[in-house]
Amino acid sequence: MEWIYLVIAGIFEMAGVVMINQWHHSKKWTAMFLLIFFFGLSFLFLSLAMEVLPMGTAYAIWTGIGASGGALLGIFLYNEPKDKWRIFFISLILVSAVGLKAIS
Repeated sequence: MEWIYLVIAGIFEMAGVVMINQWHHSKKWTAMFLLIFFFGLSFLFLSLAMEVLPMGTAYAIWTGIGASGGALLGIFLYNEPKDKWRIFFISLILVSAVGLKAIS
């Protein structure tokens, strides 16, 4: 169950990052509320996962999901560059997260 919590935490972190971008562009208070809400849920689920998983592993995977997911959302939602090297390094982050899961 802790791995599911960790994935959920990563998804909420990605949503929080999208809300940072929304807040930056619109300055609407709904974006700020959702930013705080999504990051709050992200920290909640991360803390649930860390009840069982080692801190280093949980934090590395949570950060990896957020970083790679944020980069992918930027590509798909905001037309950010999608060159081969960017995709390659995003893939490395994801492969590293899977590797940490495999050895834990």
